[in-house]
This record gives sequence, structure tokens and C-alpha cells, in this order.
Amino acid sequence: MIKRHKTAKQLFSYPLYWAECYGVSPFLPTTREEMDALGWDSCDVIIVSGDAYVDHPSFGMAVLGRLLEAQGYRVGIIDQPDWRNTEDFMRLGRPNLYFGITAGNMDSLINRYTADLKVRNDDAYTPYGVGGKRPDRAVIVYSQRCKEAFHDVPVMIGGIEASLRRIAQYDYWSDEVRRSVLIDSTADILLYGNAERAMLEVTHQMAMGKTLDELTDIRGTTIVRNTPPGGYTEIDSTRVDWPGKVEQIYSPYEYIPEGKCQTKEEDPDVMPIRVIPAPLRRGEKLDPEKTYIRLPSFEKVSKDPVLYAHTSRILHLESNPHNARALIQKHGKKEIWVNPPPIPLETPEMDGVFDLPYARVPHPKYKKARIPAYDMIKTSINIMRGCFGGCTFCSITEHEGRVIQSRSHESILKEIEDIKDKVPGFTGHISDLGGPTSNMYTLNCNDDEVQASCRKLSCVYPTICSNLNTDHSPTTQLYRKTRAVEGIHTVSIASGLRYDLAVEDPEYVRELVTHHVGGLLKIAPEHSEQGTLSKMMKPGMGTYDRFKRMFDKYSKEAGKKQHLIPYFIAAHPGSSDEDMLNLAVWLKTNDFKPDQVQTFYPSPMSLATAMYHSGKNPLKPVTYKSEDVYTPKDAKQRTVQKGFLRYHDPNNWQDLRNSLIKMGRPDLIGHGDNKLVPAEDKDKQVHRRPQKAKPGQATGASHTSNRPTMEKNTAAEKARRKNNSGKPASSRNTGETANPAKRRKTKIKAR
Repeated sequence: MIKRHKTAKQLFSYPLYWAECYGVSPFLPTTREEMDALGWDSCDVIIVSGDAYVDHPSFGMAVLGRLLEAQGYRVGIIDQPDWRNTEDFMRLGRPNLYFGITAGNMDSLINRYTADLKVRNDDAYTPYGVGGKRPDRAVIVYSQRCKEAFHDVPVMIGGIEASLRRIAQYDYWSDEVRRSVLIDSTADILLYGNAERAMLEVTHQMAMGKTLDELTDIRGTTIVRNTPPGGYTEIDSTRVDWPGKVEQIYSPYEYIPEGKCQTKEEDPDVMPIRVIPAPLRRGEKLDPEKTYIRLPSFEKVSKDPVLYAHTSRILHLESNPHNARALIQKHGKKEIWVNPPPIPLETPEMDGVFDLPYARVPHPKYKKARIPAYDMIKTSINIMRGCFGGCTFCSITEHEGRVIQSRSHESILKEIEDIKDKVPGFTGHISDLGGPTSNMYTLNCNDDEVQASCRKLSCVYPTICSNLNTDHSPTTQLYRKTRAVEGIHTVSIASGLRYDLAVEDPEYVRELVTHHVGGLLKIAPEHSEQGTLSKMMKPGMGTYDRFKRMFDKYSKEAGKKQHLIPYFIAAHPGSSDEDMLNLAVWLKTNDFKPDQVQTFYPSPMSLATAMYHSGKNPLKPVTYKSEDVYTPKDAKQRTVQKGFLRYHDPNNWQDLRNSLIKMGRPDLIGHGDNKLVPAEDKDKQVHRRPQKAKPGQATGASHTSNRPTMEKNTAAEKARRKNNSGKPASSRNTGETANPAKRRKTKIKAR
């Protein structure tokens, strides 16, 4: 019988390594002198990171380093090494087991370049915020330097940069599909996602004398093979998105009893898949533990954008740790083998990880140097991991998973006491209780069987799944307990809020608004138009309206004057100029003048990045004839779309006037409440020839029946909002400001 809900060996059940006799170090050593002071002759594991070393549970190197230390291993840190030679990589000597490589808490390219490919002049993870202290593609560079320094020492790569490049992936910075980072880095093994389970298993196995060549089936790892393993059944991924009806043929994707995992309302943009596993025999049952999916090769996806989108879809459908198969992808003569995702941590394990003896401050060698990222999180508390929202422009789900992993109240309250004792100058303000999404704490599927079988890309789109627990009372109780801690006068909620979930629990909204909002609450509708929202997998503006009514009501009851600050994205796949115009009209109608706005950033492995590169929609089965998705890629198009978000900025007015004229909307140019941008001064006016609109841009002819206005609460506006919410109001589910640089023609290489 197939086991539905998988479990794993408990993190703290391994026998301790012999070196545990050295005890706990005040800080993990970063120099030979620090090692000598601890009485160490060598390190068992050396972690190399692109971040400054902050001994805090928000920094990955500290979490994994302290976890290994708790298991008895001697762990050293090489932080922000000079990558131009091998000297820094040799400063702690040869590790007994392996080097662990991470670019840091952020992808090194996202850290260095803006969405418009401008070089940033700062780095929040570096002392004094100085930029340029880590190389581009840091995982590749660090790994290669470790191999140069000690060619026979195994190298393990992980962290967000490696995790999201485990298979062939579109690279925005070079505008091409690149190979798996495991190939380019010459590393021996890649750990993806939150790596506690995989790292402990690999480390203990190596300590017992096994080599990495023998460790081929550990969850959460990616390795290089010469050939597929024996004893497995292969399913070609091109059979997965078969559009025909399947009858009496076993499908490895169909575990759920019919009707068990249904949302309250279906959406054609998110369609279930059917599988015909050829050449398997009809009715044949497969062991999911001995089945793998063959993805199109690197050579194919690098040349065929449609196959790239198809591959992205399969990868995301194979992300549930309870039913995912191994994946294999050919790179030349080598095979990239991706084992299934790690089993999520249970609450006692989460508590154990966050209860480790962190100093909660930067390493003393930095003295009084300010590290901006530390300043942001030094009094914040991470209460959970994971996100089931499925927003297509975000890769958190692909890294941390959809299953929410929560800490206990006791562990969180203990961390508050730690902050009071260890953080210099603590004033009694907890700056955040959060995680990827602050109000997903303890929320999970109500049915273990459904959770173990489900392959939905989101638990809340198009509407909230009927199997999802939306009870926020554990979060509300946690807020009350933290406020009651002696010495705490304010607890803020700064992490992202999923307002379509929040409206399901009015008592939570009341608690949040009354006690945890400091005047402004940031939320992220991201857009106003249903066509674009469907490509984002975000709820319609009707849900936003409902949350705003709750927010305003409870703010008034609390005697507070508070406001929502909505965030929006420009130039997202599926967003036309007409969509951005409608959004700009919404902003002006609601008297919003955004200061900081965001242009879509195609980060590795996200579904929206697959749309950007391929022009196809991987939320549906992908074929050569399937839906085309328009994406503004040209620098000028992206500038105009961002300009619509900042319609009030005089620097954008001329571009917007030109666009409005091309779109047949000169009526929105002029002075008055019903105008979007002011008219040009007469002495500055020049005659310009009309320009032909590009694909996806609106023309004058397209505005005969959907002409936005500046009038509030018109019948047309109410109807549009109703459609955007998916249901009538009575039955809805209660639920860089600078112009972008011209896109680089040259590819950004490792420096």
C-alpha cells in the first residue's frame, strides 16, 4: 500500500559526533586564532558565505552552523572572502568533511542589480552597507575557489541562489537559459530548500565514512549522474500535459478521491493535469519512491521556450514533498538528478532550531560597523516558514515549500526573553512577528490525505480551498501573549499580510489593527486588472475592498487614524498598457500616490519568469498552440508601465502623454480631478507623429467599451470590481523610482 503522509528522521535524534566534547563556542570561528582559542586543530565543516557573519537565526550560515555544532561538529565560517585568489579560502585550513557554499541570504545577482539591470551601490548584508564585497554568481565562484584550494575536499552548495538553479533555468542577467548551477560550479552535491534535514543526513553519513558518491537518494539534494539509477520507472514529462481524456490508465498524479480537493470555485487558468505514462501497461501500479520524471534536456529547453515553460510547470507540480517524484534532466553527457523535496519540519524541530544558542549579534570583529540587514531584523522574530500562496512572481514556495512549518508559542516567547537579554540597546519594541507571510502561522490543510496527494499550485487561488484551515486564533493568541511579556511595550507586524486570508477571521483583523499597526499597514494587491492578476495568481480587488472596509472600521473603533499602503508591480507578464492605465486610474481615484514602486524582476525558477521567457502560460498545460502571454520587455515599455504607477511624478508626464495619445485617450490629459496627467505648457508643445502600438499595447479602437474614468463608484466601476473579485459583493469569498537603463546587450559574467 502506498504511504500517503511521509515522515522523516527527527533532527535531534542523531548520535552526537565525538567533537561535542568541545562544547558551544561564543561565535563560530572565522580565523585560525579563534580556532586555537577554542582548542581546535581543525574544522569538520567550513561554511563559505557571501554575507557578513551575524550569529542570528535569520542568517542561514548561523542556523546551519549552530545546528551542526549542536550535533557535535566543529564548524568554521569564511565570510565574504576575497574571491580573486584562494588565500581567504585557505585561512581555516582543510575541513575534515566538506566545504558548504552559500551566496548568502540573497541571490548575488539580485543583490547587485536592480530589475532594470542597474548596478546597486550598496549591500545590506555587508558592514557599512558597502557594495561589491561578493562576486556575481557567488556560488559558482566560491565553489571553484574551494576546489582550487583543496581539490580533493568535497564541496556542497546550497542557499537561495543554488536552490533556485538546481535545473536548467532562464537567467535574466544574460538573457539566456543556463545549465544547472551544480554543473557550472563543479560542486559535488546541491542542497535545495531549507537544508537542515539534508545537511544533517549527509554530514552524519560522511562522518561514518561514506562518500558523496554513495549518497544518492537523500531528499532535498541534487546530484550529477552518468546514467539513471536502476530499478526505477521513467515517465517522460512530455506525456504529463496530455490534453486528451484518460480512462482506466494509471496516472501517478491521480491520488485524490474524486471531489476531495476542490476549491470553492474553479478557474480555467489553473487546470488539473492528466498523465499517460507510456509505454507502461494499462492499470499498472507504480511505486512513487521508484518513479522519476524525465524533463526535456538542457539542450532542448535552452533552444525551445515552449519546452522551457512546460519544464517549469512540471517542476512546480512536483513540489509537494508527500507525492513528488525524482526529476532527471540531461546536460550533455551528464544527468542532473533532483531527489524529492525534504519533509517539512515538525513544531518541536522548528523550536529546536530556533532555540539554539545564537549570540544574536554580528561577530565582534566588525566592532561598531553597521550591518543594515541586521539592523532590520535584530528585534524581529521568525514564527513560521513556507507559503501556500503560489504567487507566480515569487520563488519562496519553490525554496521553502507550501507546507507551513510553525514554532510553538513557548519557543517564540523564549526568543523574546533572549532578545531582551542579548540585543544591546533593546527598548521593548519587537519589530516583527512574521515569516514569508505573517498570517499563515499554523494554517495548513485539514486533511492529511488530501495534503499528501494535492498538486494544486496555490491553496488560495482562485479562491480559498475548502480543505484549508483559516482559523487565525493561534496567531491572535500569540499576539496577546507577546504583548503581555514584561518589558515589551510594542509588537509590530511588518511581514507580508495575505488579506484574502485575513478577511476570513474578522477577530484577527481587529486584533491586528487595534494593537499591531503603527499608522500604516503595507499590503500587496499587486494589480487591479483581472487578466494580469490571473497571471500572478492573486485575488481580485473586491477582496481588497472588503479588507479595507474591515481595516477602516476597526481603526475607527480603536480611535486610530491609520492607512493602507498598497504595493503594485509594473511590467508583469500579461500586463498591457491598458491594464496599467486602468491601474493608474484606480490609484488616482483612490488618492494613492505611490513613492516606491516595483518593476517585475524575472528571478530564477518562478512561474512568471517562465512566462516572461517563453511567452506561454505554465499555469495551464503548455503546447505550441496554447495561450500566448504578452510581456513588456523593452526598456521603454517597462519605463512607461512604471510611469503609470507614478502618474503624479512630473518626470513621467511626457512619456504618459505620448502613451495616452497612442492609446486614444487624450481625454485623460489636462487639468482637473478627471484627468490623469496635466497638459503640456503651450510653449513646450511640439507636434509628434502617431506611433504604431506594439503588441500588447492598447490602441484607440480598444477603448470603446472599457474606457476608465476618474469618477468614483460608477456603475461600471462597481461591475468591474465585482468581476475582479470573482463573485458578487453579497456572495464573495470573505474573502525604484528612477527610469530603467536600456537593457544590456552584453551578458553579465562572473567578475
